[in-house]
Amino acid sequence: MQVRAVLFDWRGTLVVPPTVEDWVEDGLRRLGRPVTAAVTDDVTRRILASSGEEDRLDAPGLDSDPQRHRDALLTVFRDAGIDEPLAQAIYASESDHTRNRFVSDSVPTIRALHRGGILVGVVSDIHFDIRPAFAAAGLADAVDSYSLSFEIGSEKPDPAIFAHALSSLGVTAGEALMVGDRSRPDGGAVESGIPTLLLPPALSPADERLHLVGKLVL
Repeated sequence: MQVRAVLFDWRGTLVVPPTVEDWVEDGLRRLGRPVTAAVTDDVTRRILASSGEEDRLDAPGLDSDPQRHRDALLTVFRDAGIDEPLAQAIYASESDHTRNRFVSDSVPTIRALHRGGILVGVVSDIHFDIRPAFAAAGLADAVDSYSLSFEIGSEKPDPAIFAHALSSLGVTAGEALMVGDRSRPDGGAVESGIPTLLLPPALSPADERLHLVGKLVL
């Protein structure tokens, strides 16, 4: 296998995404309201109950349309009885790229691939531009392409988003490696003929799993 490019998922793979509780705490801070365990727990519980078993916070198709994503999440918050200023602040926190912390070995791994002549692409189901996150991490020059669902209009595992990634890098499916943390969306790359490495979701910035990528391609 001649790997010329590595495609990375973002949330759960390269970064640790904030939890609903994190959104609530940050939303309260943005409004200058007291952040207490009682308030945070109550608001979080209501949001999760409103989202329901069908998980309205992560419904299919939301990340391919920013306005639909915003409307859907604000509806969940309002149905939970969250007042409008707090609902808006919680949504702002959810959509803030700085609230996603890079895993400790993300930057070294991408840098090593770049130095080794391996192209790097980011393939993410996301409703906002994450390029500033990579720029802030000093990786602006090390990522060669971004395939973001809100720009392409399709989400993983739709073959269209993987086709975009391959085309933008000028490689074939057999010359790429997809790296992700979820079997259905990220694992869908195999249906497009892309060898795929699935890792446990990153739960802490201290998690180190990406060294496996280097062992496979460098």
